[in-house]
Order: sequence, then structure tokens, then C-alpha cells
Amino acid sequence: MKKFIAVAAAIASFGVVSAASAADLPRKAPAYSPPVMAPAFSWTGVYIGINGGWGWGDSTWTNRSNGINSGEFNVDGGLVGGTVGINYQFGSWVFGLESDLNASWIKGSQGGVFCGAPSSCQTENTWLGTARGRLGYAWDRWMLYATGGAAYGDLKMTPPAPDTFTARSTVGWTAGAGVEYAFAGPWSVKLEYLYVDLGKTACASITCSLAGGVDVDFKTSVIRGGINYRFTGF
Repeated sequence: MKKFIAVAAAIASFGVVSAASAADLPRKAPAYSPPVMAPAFSWTGVYIGINGGWGWGDSTWTNRSNGINSGEFNVDGGLVGGTVGINYQFGSWVFGLESDLNASWIKGSQGGVFCGAPSSCQTENTWLGTARGRLGYAWDRWMLYATGGAAYGDLKMTPPAPDTFTARSTVGWTAGAGVEYAFAGPWSVKLEYLYVDLGKTACASITCSLAGGVDVDFKTSVIRGGINYRFTGF
């Protein structure tokens, strides 16, 4: 019996010492959990939008047979329309295609000998569209971009009274630049400048034909703002 008690006491003493030694051992550090980071903003997606602004430029009426012309005269007015486009972001670069169609009230007129003073020649752009590529560089929700491509529109050419106007569609080119900011979820706002050259088109009215054939050109600069909604997840 005395031997049993001595063995039990020895075992108990060993357990106490072992427990104390284990308590003194260094503890394993908890596994590292990196902080959860918000996903980086992406410009990738299809988008639609609206835009509006102001255009100003010049137009010239030129007699094809002798080169005599009206001289450049000013045109200006507002425009408003819709936009559709697609972006793909690769790193900080954003590649995209964009098209827009706008109702336009950009117009102007010129009197003088060529246009039959005191009457006038009037050029009016009634609608204007573009189909462009875009190349942008993004800083998170900010993006600067250059853009260029085709421009197309309708020119209403009104010679001196009593003749009536000619309306014709024409195609030219456009180039410009802008800045866009994504301010809330899929919404963004933009401000851009475009230079538009619709080239020359023929005024086909009776007066223009009697004059030996008249070409009308139209060039405008456009400043406009817009708001876009982007569809993500593709």
C-alpha cells in the first residue's frame, strides 16, 4: 500500500511539472488573415446615356464653275441626343467604341452679292451623329480619353427667296477628347470636345443650279456634357 501511494504521488507530481512546463512553451501565432480590400473600379461594360451641348463653326457656299463663294459665315446652336457604347479595361487603359445621334439646331446665314442681297444663304444642321473609337487612361473613377471616327448629319441649305431649301445627308469625320468620372455605382458624367467636318454637299435647288452648281461645306466645334449608365457583369 505504501508503494502504491508513493507511485501515485510521483505520477501526480510529474503531471504538475509537465503542465507547468507546457504553460511556459511559446504559443503558436494565429493564422494571418489579410485585410479585405474593396475591388478595383472597372470601366468595362456596355453603357447608354444622354448628352447635350453647344456647337459653333462656319459654312461656305461655293460656285463650282468659277470658284466664287459667299465667304465663310458663322453657324452656331444647341444639340441634344443619346449615346450607346462599350468599354473594355486592360490595366489602366480603356478601349471603347461609341455612337451617338443628336437633334441639332446649329445654323447661320450670309447675305451679300453671291447670296442675292438683301436675301441670304442659310445653312442648318438638323441632326448630327458620330461613330467613334475611344482610347482612355483611367485613374480609378477618373478617365481621360481621346476619340475619333466618322461623323454624319443632315444639312438644310436655303438659297435666296423665293427658292426653297435643299436637305441632304452627308458624311465626314470627327476627332476630340474628353474626361469622364464615375460618381456612383454604374453612373458616370462626362465633358468632351469634338471637332466635326461634314465636308461638302451640293445645293440642288433651282437657284443653285442656275448659278452653275453650288457646293456647301459645314464645320463645327462641339462642347457637350453627358451622363452614362453602365451595364456590368459581362
